[in-house]
Amino acid sequence: MVFADSGACRKHRGSAATAAPVALKVLVAGGPGAGKTTLVGSASEVGPLRTEEFLEGVLPPSGGPGQVRGAAGAGGPGAWRAATVAMDFGRITLSERLTLCLLAAPGQECFRPLWDELAQGALGAVLLADTHRPRDCLGALDRLQRHAVPYAVAVNRSDGARRPSEEAVRTALGLDAAVPVLRCDVRDRGSVREVLASVVEHAMAAGAPRRGESAP
Repeated sequence: MVFADSGACRKHRGSAATAAPVALKVLVAGGPGAGKTTLVGSASEVGPLRTEEFLEGVLPPSGGPGQVRGAAGAGGPGAWRAATVAMDFGRITLSERLTLCLLAAPGQECFRPLWDELAQGALGAVLLADTHRPRDCLGALDRLQRHAVPYAVAVNRSDGARRPSEEAVRTALGLDAAVPVLRCDVRDRGSVREVLASVVEHAMAAGAPRRGESAP
């Protein structure tokens, strides 16, 4: 199976016969604890491949179950939370020859070199913004822009908290008008798949360039 960008996807749609199945790679990015692993698990048709470890000081996704070690409580000294340390992988079959592969990238700065590999051939990305800490995704936003990966911002709401307005999100993240800002509950498969469909449509419309090389 080969990974394809938007150009390969257009070629696939215009040809009745394809030499090999095509897999469209979509990244799931965001700050630590934004809900990336939960999103992949909600959308994937198979049990997702997860690479989580307990990291000190990592906050959970809003409303997520989270796991705590230590008596200090959530977010305080001694608190440990499960966080993605390599990537999470999920899959959605769109047709006999077309598959959507989801790769959740780690949000910690120490794993930044991994992005050079993950961004290669990516069609687009979901940038998860936490309701309580929307600016935590600025590091992931910078990496998506440096690697020229088209993206849509999904504001996660999984704890009933009031979400900021679209204008507030655009201002906080400095987004261009063309970047979609969507609402999402990462625990809900229907909500997640609507976001993924919007990301694919946005990436196709943006004419995502072929990214055979990493950004400098």
